[in-house]
Amino acid sequence: MALCGQARSEELRRALTQLGATDTVEDLRPPETGLVMTRGRIGGDGRPFNLGEATVTRAAVRLPGGETGFAYQLGRDRAKARLAATLDALWQVPARRAAVEAALRPVALRRDEERAAEARRIAATRVNFFTMARGED
Repeated sequence: MALCGQARSEELRRALTQLGATDTVEDLRPPETGLVMTRGRIGGDGRPFNLGEATVTRAAVRLPGGETGFAYQLGRDRAKARLAATLDALWQVPARRAAVEAALRPVALRRDEERAAEARRIAATRVNFFTMARGED
């Protein structure tokens, strides 16, 4: 599901096309958009506080075989939430699990490349500070 959250809509569509998922999907909960409160902690271990609200879209679907899929996506892209829920439902079928993971592999590769590029950009600006004793006591 993390890959579905990081994927673009066209990547999810491509994954479903690759899987040949032409089954009709029933909406248990049609995609709907709302707000969730995000919480934060100062220093990572301080008292929690309300940081602000984030827009989230959720969807729930059922395949003809009875498998259900759920998805929560940041933002307002209802189609993306439904596509992610459909992929989640397909992943619930043990015989299709490996195929779903293989169809999402390009998303994982793209994210790995983006993370590596970001790490290179950060490393280029990294400064190592050290203290030198000057002997001027």
